[in-house]
Amino acid sequence: MGVVLPVLLACVAAFSNALATVLQRRAALSVPQARGFRPGLVLDLLRRPVWLAGMLAVVVAGVGQAAALATGPLSLVQPLFVLELPSALLLASSMTGRRLPGVLWAAVAAVVAGLGLALVSAAPAGGVAEVSTGRWVPVLAACGAAVVLLSGAGLRRPAGKARAGCLGAATAVCYALTAALIKDAMRVLDTGGVTGFLSAWQTYGFAVAGAGAVLLLEHALQGGPLIASQPALTLGDAAVSLLLGLLLYQEDVRTGWWLLPQAAGVALVTVGVITLARRGIDLRTGR
Repeated sequence: MGVVLPVLLACVAAFSNALATVLQRRAALSVPQARGFRPGLVLDLLRRPVWLAGMLAVVVAGVGQAAALATGPLSLVQPLFVLELPSALLLASSMTGRRLPGVLWAAVAAVVAGLGLALVSAAPAGGVAEVSTGRWVPVLAACGAAVVLLSGAGLRRPAGKARAGCLGAATAVCYALTAALIKDAMRVLDTGGVTGFLSAWQTYGFAVAGAGAVLLLEHALQGGPLIASQPALTLGDAAVSLLLGLLLYQEDVRTGWWLLPQAAGVALVTVGVITLARRGIDLRTGR
């Protein structure tokens, strides 16, 4: 199957996620800060229309993501969500009427160019349609352990970069696992119809992982500056998704000398993401 459709669908989903992030960040800053893990935080946010609008954007993003994963490799689709960060900055700039300085435009260009270079060089393709239980079990255990350790480490620290970074990384693992489970659930939907989809454990697995990601994201946004949480979330999601694509779906990427342009692309993306997170905080939060 070609790459154009999954790429387009992933870009739509990334844009919707960017809109959701901007709206959710504004909502998260309007409620009392949580000192620990507080499920009631979501109840407070439900009273904020801006948060509900953000969740609607999340639904749109989820539909686009599911369609992209059903038509393309996990290791191609999920890294495209790196585009969420520059999209969020551009959206916030438009909403606030504030112009992006030249350094941020350069950072946006670095993210887009670096992502393009990395993906074209890697050329993710192939993979198996169905993942066996034997491959799922250790991956689920490893991801669950990583989320528990990272979130626990973050919540033990006071508000600041360490807390936000750990919670952002935990959110990234949840997002990547959610995507991997969605891809398998879409395969069940295609082969078993709605009945098979509703009876598949993958369907409930991605629902649980997705809900955990949303809750962790809200705590990460409250836990400290975006310069810590956003790079951990954005880069972590892409890295873990690539790893899951290779381990679970046995997808192929180019190796050999192709690793050089891939590394150059990753370096550009990393520099761009960190610059956007550091210099774009005011535009995204209005502070």
